[in-house]
Amino acid sequence: MIVYWLLLLPVAFVGYLSGSISSMRVASRYVFHKNLRRLGTGNLFLSNFRRLYGWWGAVRLLLVEVLKDLLPILLGALLLAIKGHAGVGAAFGAFCMLMGRLWPLFNGLKSSSFGAVALVVALAGIEPSCGASAAVVMLGVLWFTRYLSLGVAAGAGIALVTALLTVDDRLAMLLAVFCAALVLIHCVPALRRLADGKEERLSFEQDISYKFDEKF
Repeated sequence: MIVYWLLLLPVAFVGYLSGSISSMRVASRYVFHKNLRRLGTGNLFLSNFRRLYGWWGAVRLLLVEVLKDLLPILLGALLLAIKGHAGVGAAFGAFCMLMGRLWPLFNGLKSSSFGAVALVVALAGIEPSCGASAAVVMLGVLWFTRYLSLGVAAGAGIALVTALLTVDDRLAMLLAVFCAALVLIHCVPALRRLADGKEERLSFEQDISYKFDEKF
């Protein structure tokens, strides 16, 4: 039992830390040398990053985010493989990473729109079919409705059902269900706003209004 704790603790630490670190904040400060808080809509969300640096900048950042989210999943699989439980290790790393995404230590425990990406990566790390089903449903609902919260909730819901049906290892299945359930719970406030007609649609149009926010 002590060996398991010694293996799980570094996975939990790396997973939560990886989820908490914002690539947008790091890229803006050390690559682009601008503060997102003072530009555009003043937030650290992907939509603001896209407004500032364009679609190509957002795609590159997305790739960095995916690679960063995969790190604790791979670490968990590698360490728990020592005891013959690589699948559980990957699932535990995914769960801890998603916890950091939903309640990031370095952003006042407030998540960003990258939580949707993190969910897909986490579930794909546990069971590829779960990640694939979540991604397809999420993108489909988002494309037709333009509501990110609705797409994320739908993706989490279908992933939860897929995990129950396809993940063989019971512990890994429970971790996948917890991941999907946490995202669903996290979407409740946005879904309430949607029901009240107060949720904003995601716009794919180019917005240059942020340029008027810069101080010359």
